[in-house]
Amino acid sequence: LSLSLPVWALLLVLVCVELRGSGMASAAPICVHGQAGCHFLSLADLFDRVIQHSARMHSISSDLHSEFEQYVLPSRNHIGRINRHCHTSTILTPNGKENAQRLAREELTEVILKLLVAWKDPLWQFHQNMVHQDDFNNFSSNKALEMSYMVHELRKGVEKVADRMQHLGMISNSLSGLSSPETLDPSSDTSGESQAMSDHDLLYCFRRDSNKVQNYLKILKCRIVPENGC
Repeated sequence: LSLSLPVWALLLVLVCVELRGSGMASAAPICVHGQAGCHFLSLADLFDRVIQHSARMHSISSDLHSEFEQYVLPSRNHIGRINRHCHTSTILTPNGKENAQRLAREELTEVILKLLVAWKDPLWQFHQNMVHQDDFNNFSSNKALEMSYMVHELRKGVEKVADRMQHLGMISNSLSGLSSPETLDPSSDTSGESQAMSDHDLLYCFRRDSNKVQNYLKILKCRIVPENGC
């Protein structure tokens, strides 16, 4: 069956409405410093966007981890086996809210960016592995791909937040050189560590790290703009 032109037009309108309602589409690009021809967002709005994005990312990672434990581990006879090796273990992350609040703003921002950069390649490779495995359905494979893209987009969003904070004098310019993977990625010299992780380890570790990123962003927002929902 083929859809008639009016039906296609209706579907296109519905998609556009959905995108606008979710904040994923806008008439002009988002800018940091209010340049001409772009949509200016306040720092609080930028924080809200990255926090919402991180919440969605963590939700997907939790769903995929649960699916893996429910459907894949039993078929692989891995029930009860615990081997949680995370390639991001070399990143020093604050344990608990109080310790995170003690970190300087620059340090907490740097931790967030390090975690995001460290997951870019492992998630993409995980998706590639899933495509060739019968254990996973297409829906799960699509979730893995979505997580990979979300990490990339969230990193860009956090960089916009950091740029705005620097522009407003809220943090120092010490983050200026942290855009390159070599600077941010602790696993760049030991890339074999992430490749050696099992699928279960990877999903467990990413669920853990995505939760950290979400919590750190909330803490950072409350320290920078405490009058907005803190």
